[in-house]
Amino acid sequence: MARYTGPRTKKARTFGDAIYGYDKSYEKRKFPPGQHGNGRRRSSQSEYSIQLKEKQKAKYTYGVLERQFLKTFNEADRKHGITGENLMRLLEQRLDNTVYRLGFAPTRSAARQLVSHKHITVNGRILNIPSYTVKVGDVISVREKSKDLELVQDTLATGRVKKYTWLELNSETLEGKYVELPNRDQIPENIKELLIVELYSK
Repeated sequence: MARYTGPRTKKARTFGDAIYGYDKSYEKRKFPPGQHGNGRRRSSQSEYSIQLKEKQKAKYTYGVLERQFLKTFNEADRKHGITGENLMRLLEQRLDNTVYRLGFAPTRSAARQLVSHKHITVNGRILNIPSYTVKVGDVISVREKSKDLELVQDTLATGRVKKYTWLELNSETLEGKYVELPNRDQIPENIKELLIVELYSK
């Protein structure tokens, strides 16, 4: 399975949440996609269907493939603590997600492209692996020769870059630091990770 490259608004409407960030089209039509939209009668969903949908929502939100997602879940399950919270932390620690959170890119897919095209360094070393797990204390920067990239400059210029307590950003040097692991209540994504844990526990 390849990464989803279809209409994002349609996918957001499927999950009933703006999983790719603010979307003007989604705000106008928050009902499910399809010919009948709101008028469609929907049968009650099974427990499995609800759990599966939540897993799919998490995958599409973070842009992770099935195999990667399962690998991340298994790693979360091996760690001490609550599996669901561990899963959300590991997803947040992905390098592409961290680049997005720091505001170097407007979307996670754009952040993934920045990483893949070797525009990002971690602790001064070029890394082109979007799934790399960022650790506490790591310094994430835009490469010197990439600092004038239109994508990066335009994103920072919007002034819409949100601040996150687990990240420190120096917008002048285009450098960020991962200062701590986030708690679940600090992560803004509307994902019910307990449903995912229940799904994989079957």
